Amino acid sequence: MTAADLLKPLALKHLNPETDLLREVTSGCVCDLLSVVMAKGDAGMAWITVQTHINVIAVASLHDFACVIVADGGAVEPEVLEKATEEGIPVLQSPLSEYTLSGRLYELGVR
Repeated sequence: MTAADLLKPLALKHLNPETDLLREVTSGCVCDLLSVVMAKGDAGMAWITVQTHINVIAVASLHDFACVIVADGGAVEPEVLEKATEEGIPVLQSPLSEYTLSGRLYELGVR
């Protein structure tokens, strides 16, 4: 499954369309504590969070995540999207809660 395959079932909007959504999603994570994500992150992960600051992109880039999914319709500043694009990290946004997104991601077979 690719990040592109998540758009419709998770009600996602691609905030930086210059990035590639064909990256393979190999696992998922729901966490807002950066140190935990840094410790447990794996390449190909789809990370669901409500955080939208520049450090989110640094962590996602560190582990080569497939995408960052911003829950609850969180706004992402242009400079954060610019850095995400520079790092090749797709930033996706959903009006759904972290809880709902994680359940749907699980239903799609992402563990």
